[in-house]
Amino acid sequence: MALVSLVSLVSLVSLVLIPSCTNTGNANTNTATAPKDPYRVESVHHGKASWYSIKTNYGTATASGETLRNNAPTAAHKTLPMGTTVRVINMANNKSEVVTINDRGPYIKGRIIDVTIGTAEKLSFVKRGVIPVKVEVLTKAESAAETE
Repeated sequence: MALVSLVSLVSLVSLVLIPSCTNTGNANTNTATAPKDPYRVESVHHGKASWYSIKTNYGTATASGETLRNNAPTAAHKTLPMGTTVRVINMANNKSEVVTINDRGPYIKGRIIDVTIGTAEKLSFVKRGVIPVKVEVLTKAESAAETE
């Protein structure tokens, strides 16, 4: 009889404690959520990227008339309109940076974009010089629904 009472007691305690260990979905958790991407991808291009600087460009002029700054989040592209925002993704390490097109180039076969040396540092390819990239042409998301 004592064994039956002990088993009953353990069963009763289990019924009380186990449900309190589950998440009901009503709890306020402090888990960080990833920020919403404020951009929408219009098109994607694959190719090679290189970097340039004031020294390698032999000056500070860009095709848009802006001053070339080594650490600016800017880039050169042959055909995209000046002011276009793009995300450059290093395919070797998946690092990415958002930059604005303000110059023309590169003019070497197989290369689709030249980024500033500062951007190349953030993408971790200064020493390599040329890397495979994915370039996403971006536009601002127009509504909250587009960023979800």
